[in-house]
Amino acid sequence: MILRSLALALAITAIPVAAGAEDIAPVSTAAPKPPSVTVLPARQRELVARVSVTGTLVPRETVVVGSDIAGLRIEALLADEGDRVEAGAVLARLSTDMIEVELAQNQSQVSRAEAAIAQSRAQIEEARSASVEAEAALGRTRSLQEKGIVGQDILDQRISAAAAARARLSSAEQGVAAAEADRNLALAQRRELELRRAKSEIKAPTAGLVLSRAARLGAIASSTSGGLFELARDGLIELDAEVSETVLNALKTGQPVTVSLSGGGAAVEGKVRLVSPRVDESTRLGRVRIALPASDQLRSGAFARGSVEIARSRGLTVPQTAVVVDADTSRVQVVKDGKVETRTVETGIQAGGQIEIVSGLADGDTIISRAGTFVREGDLVTPVEQTEASLEVRP
Repeated sequence: MILRSLALALAITAIPVAAGAEDIAPVSTAAPKPPSVTVLPARQRELVARVSVTGTLVPRETVVVGSDIAGLRIEALLADEGDRVEAGAVLARLSTDMIEVELAQNQSQVSRAEAAIAQSRAQIEEARSASVEAEAALGRTRSLQEKGIVGQDILDQRISAAAAARARLSSAEQGVAAAEADRNLALAQRRELELRRAKSEIKAPTAGLVLSRAARLGAIASSTSGGLFELARDGLIELDAEVSETVLNALKTGQPVTVSLSGGGAAVEGKVRLVSPRVDESTRLGRVRIALPASDQLRSGAFARGSVEIARSRGLTVPQTAVVVDADTSRVQVVKDGKVETRTVETGIQAGGQIEIVSGLADGDTIISRAGTFVREGDLVTPVEQTEASLEVRP
């Protein structure tokens, strides 16, 4: 009786277990999905590498215009700051009243010297005639003395008379020479006065832009007190910048530069004109000059920023984040047939978050956008293409 009850209980208990076993789902044996990685294709692009420089706008060449003569009053100002002037343009005019007085006095000296010359020449003719007569009389007396007609005393008188006549002729000739010297001196003084009068007009030695004017109406000009005007030769203003040694080594004359002005306005295109051959020992900075075209918006002393194009290349590019640099080796992770491959590459210029791949990749290769994260050589991955971020490159 007891055994029958136990068997019945076991049978009842087994019924729901068996029924429940029919509802249990079978255990899945499929492999897990590989991790996802963001990928991009390697593409051909034109990269433009740039460096930034900052500095001050300065004249390419400053021309100081002053007065060559002193003591004259400034009576007219014909140019002011900001004016563009041509070579030879009159910037200021000095009073010539004193010069005109001196010229009148000089004319009197010239006239007096010319009159003295004429008088001396007349005296020469008179002295020459007297000398000729004295020499002739001496000759006749010598002949008579040899015949015993006249005595020695008469001959001595004729000799003295001839010598005196020659002396008067020589004196007259020297008088002409002295008068001519006086005239030449007066003429030289006249040329000096005329030159001073010409220099009373302060002229621009070259075309340019008037940067400053120290001349004041009514002031007395001085040849030693500095310039009256300061010009930017040919009106050319350029960017004078100081850069680090690293940047200096990347700069070369002729490189194109885009210059932005602190006051706004359109950017100005220029070129590197000069790269300093030396670096300042204290600041470790070198100087670079960037030539700019003449423009009214360029103001000397203003701050400006330049973007210098140091390299340009069209080639295969990838994001800089896709390249792992280890010592002297650069590597890129490529996804091929769902598997990661690590390739050693040779890189070129960098710009706008992109880097040029000179060798090691082919156009269209699928590369992991951020290398060296959590995948290794041979790992299986699920590539997920990403829309490329906007880059400062030229397609």
